[in-house]
Amino acid sequence: MLFFISFLLGLFLGSFYNVVGLRVPKGESIVAPRSHCPHCKRTLTAFELIPVVSYVLQKGKCRACSARISFFYPFVELSTAILFTLAPLFVGWSAEIVVSWTLISLFVIIFVSDVHYMVIPNRILLFFAPLLLIERITLAPLTPWWDSLLGSFVGFMMLFLIALVSKGGMGGGDIKLFAVIGLALGVKLTVLAFFLSTFVGTMFGLIGMAIGHVKRGEPMPFGPAIVVGTLIAYFFGKAMIDMYVKVMM
Repeated sequence: MLFFISFLLGLFLGSFYNVVGLRVPKGESIVAPRSHCPHCKRTLTAFELIPVVSYVLQKGKCRACSARISFFYPFVELSTAILFTLAPLFVGWSAEIVVSWTLISLFVIIFVSDVHYMVIPNRILLFFAPLLLIERITLAPLTPWWDSLLGSFVGFMMLFLIALVSKGGMGGGDIKLFAVIGLALGVKLTVLAFFLSTFVGTMFGLIGMAIGHVKRGEPMPFGPAIVVGTLIAYFFGKAMIDMYVKVMM
């Protein structure tokens, strides 16, 4: 039952995060106007706002104008639901699950905004940074307690120095995002998250060029790679580090 509730929670939050990720970068309210068809501008009914289900029943089309609805919307909703459901399998039903769901929520919004606008909004980071810090101090502190603060500093400085050396090769939003990530992961996992994100980003770039969606020399959003790389580090990082240490010894 808990897993089912987690899935439903993720499904409906994923729908909301779609709205946040699409509106906040444009400076729009997440409350008004109500959700509407981007083509005919008709306000959507409650039946049309059921995550994933509405998309399937309407065969991916607007009920009024029959315009195609992007598959991106149900993809984000379903992905959020799956991540919310899988998280307890990795961290258990402990206080850490709150950190997990908070981190996933941040990443879903970042994913939406970066894919659409190549922007990681400061307002989103400023909301989640103190939230994650409070959770790490009160609910699920790292050991030692200052690992969150040091992780935030290391995460920021790694990307900041890369941006300086590469003269703008790293976006400001990515730098600030890693400072927030450091609060949740601590030093070791933040460093691992960076290397995994770089690897994933390289793979995304190569695949994108191979299928013709990415051109050499053109910028591409790094946010999705950070999301994937950091989630791998967060859920499996300790096991990966332990395995690496055993191999090296």
